[in-house]
Amino acid sequence: MRAPDHERHMRRAIELTANAPELPFAAVIVHRGTGEVVAEGWNKTADHPLLHGEIDAINDLMGSAPALDRSDLILYTTAEPCPMCQGAILWSGIGAVAFGTSIRFLLDIGWRQIDLPASEIARRAPEWTCEIVAGVLASACDELFLNASRAAPGR
Repeated sequence: MRAPDHERHMRRAIELTANAPELPFAAVIVHRGTGEVVAEGWNKTADHPLLHGEIDAINDLMGSAPALDRSDLILYTTAEPCPMCQGAILWSGIGAVAFGTSIRFLLDIGWRQIDLPASEIARRAPEWTCEIVAGVLASACDELFLNASRAAPGR
């Protein structure tokens, strides 16, 4: 099994934010062993309030590869998963999450967030194993949210 290329996969998640630049939350799900992208998603909350980037990617995964061993998957997301998304990641059995921007950074620049880190959600779910990798291309991801804030002040 080869080591995951976190930066390459995060760059793909960053590319996907072009679909919703005002809410640059996007996610890519990758098979840990092969490096194959198996699902993608981005924020679609304008259509449905629960369609965060991670949820959209999980829905894509379940439509395209429902029988895949999800413990071998890594979900890359431009921002730390909120409690809803981290819970969905755990329930779906995805084995790892790598994120760029932190919830703390988003709060500090004025984005509305629930101040509960993904690592705390994972820690409090002892029946699941989900590795958390923080800060992958954090400065590039931070810039996405800073740009979105400048475009729509008062977020």
